[in-house]
Amino acid sequence: MMDEDQALAALAALAQSVRLRAYRALVQAGPDGLPAGELATALQVAPNALSFHLKELTHAGLVWSQRHGRHLIYRATFDTMNALLAYLTENCCQGQACTPLGARRACVA
Repeated sequence: MMDEDQALAALAALAQSVRLRAYRALVQAGPDGLPAGELATALQVAPNALSFHLKELTHAGLVWSQRHGRHLIYRATFDTMNALLAYLTENCCQGQACTPLGARRACVA
């Protein structure tokens, strides 16, 4: 279960264009993730600048890395994003279970 401080850290980490694009690219890559260099090339960001942004995403629990030879492979932490979505929609639809897509249809007055 996510608390308010964790939600704020995740939202703050995503509230920057390079970090948001990096996170989305890692989500798209799925469980295999991407090497940092490949991610920097895809995003057209200098590797040292990307390292700073990946560190912020890591501290927020949104990504994690694993060394593979000389490379760091970054992966999205799907559990954290699912917890964030659950936190944001916890009281949706007057406390009845719904999905974010379903909430949009069911909760619009």
